[in-house]
Amino acid sequence: MAEDLLLRSDADGIATLTLNAPQSLNVLSDAMLAALQAQIDTLAEDRTTRVVVLRGAGRAFCAGHDLKEMTAARQSEDGGAAAFKDLFDRCARMMMGLQALPQPVIAQVHGIATAAGCQLVATADMAVAAEGARFGVNGVNIGLFCSTPMVALSRNIPRKQAFELLTTGEMIEAQKAQALGLVNRVVPTEDLEAETNALATKVAEKRGAVVAIGKRAFYEQSQMSLADAYAFTGNVMVKNMALRDTEEGIAAFLDKRPPNWSDG
Repeated sequence: MAEDLLLRSDADGIATLTLNAPQSLNVLSDAMLAALQAQIDTLAEDRTTRVVVLRGAGRAFCAGHDLKEMTAARQSEDGGAAAFKDLFDRCARMMMGLQALPQPVIAQVHGIATAAGCQLVATADMAVAAEGARFGVNGVNIGLFCSTPMVALSRNIPRKQAFELLTTGEMIEAQKAQALGLVNRVVPTEDLEAETNALATKVAEKRGAVVAIGKRAFYEQSQMSLADAYAFTGNVMVKNMALRDTEEGIAAFLDKRPPNWSDG
């Protein structure tokens, strides 16, 4: 059943989503995309969840799109054009939905993250990788340039490095991914879950409304000119200052006491 493809567990303000198709290396099949989109739509309205962790079951994080489904779609009269357009539109909606969530999203990566799986890592707000994890946008090796994964990848790592990965189809190790900025940290495999949860907990301890304001502003200002970005973020800070918790947080800091946060 579709719901079994994506498992969700919740604890202490952290929602953990597990891609649960280990036999296919958690490929983004039509059913997996639908399950992810359903959770994104739910989380977008969820004010109790502070952080989302995205991980994969089995031997890998995610091996990208389901090539078997794509091959089957080619049998239609138009050679699959309509089906492929629909697929990539749905995938783009899901990726943009992850980034539009009010909660920070942390990718917990092990095994491989290839093609659209690498795109998932690049789309996440942060990523923790296990030693031995490998990353690639290697569609070019089978005659399919990773154009949509390129969007997220080229916004994460330097342009020339992104272009090299896209045109050579080579895989990079976790340490190289960290050096390029694709992941935040690399940890021993046995520590992956604990380190990811530690990062998620640290973020979850912050005020959810404040982090949501900051996440949205982070991505919006990155597309602006310097002057427009300062004008925009100045207005964001004005609105942030109006929050009751911001007033309380500043007062508590000045009074050298713990803040008395609201319930929200």
